[in-house]
Amino acid sequence: MAGEPQVYLVGAGPGDPDLLTIRALKALQAAEVVVHDGLVSDEILDLAPASARRISVAKRKSRHAYPQEEINRMLAAFALEGLTVIRLKGGDPFIFGRGGEELEACREAGVSCEIVPGVTAALAASAGAGAPLTHRGLAQSVTFVTGHAARGEEPDLDWPSLARPNQTVVIYMGLSMAETIAQRLLSAGRAAATPALIVVNASRADEQRVLTCLGDLSLAASTLTGPALLILGEAMSLARLDQSPAELAALTLS
Repeated sequence: MAGEPQVYLVGAGPGDPDLLTIRALKALQAAEVVVHDGLVSDEILDLAPASARRISVAKRKSRHAYPQEEINRMLAAFALEGLTVIRLKGGDPFIFGRGGEELEACREAGVSCEIVPGVTAALAASAGAGAPLTHRGLAQSVTFVTGHAARGEEPDLDWPSLARPNQTVVIYMGLSMAETIAQRLLSAGRAAATPALIVVNASRADEQRVLTCLGDLSLAASTLTGPALLILGEAMSLARLDQSPAELAALTLS
């Protein structure tokens, strides 16, 4: 990682350290400061040098350790001190990770910023369940949307477009808004029988998968907690609920 001190916006992937990219590993190994999300595992954090300073900027719904503006300022300030700064973000920095805001802040401060992409949670959830996000016969497109707007408000989405059949809709951070999301899609014309997959803690040992349908989405979501994806669409009919990461680990050890 030669060159001038700078900020690296690094995607840590969905949780499983094995899904970290080689580029992300190299960035971590060169870190002097690691500013990380709360969901980044200790296993991944421990790949940074023991001498690196770790700062958690964990975000949870309605509870932020640091406001985004302070995180932006912090990244630039450390880099301007001549330190190599890793902003370690769950999933991919540019998929609902506020990476764009942090990139803009670095540019405005005159700090060099490199983006290291990561495996976003939707890809891990889809792969783990054996349910493709696109499929020639079942899903000719896939759309990623967020289940929350600013200040926890309902997102302003094109519900009629999302209600069209033969497409996959992936909703990040949508667990608490599942009832509203289901109502909007049903009202816009998406069939109640549309398969729906809920994945909590994708790729981790405690991953949970629930296969339901759009009509029952709210009920299924009400039984779950944690970071989750709602994945709706005909291709989710191919999902399997067996062989979660925890079960696979048990089989390997037996």
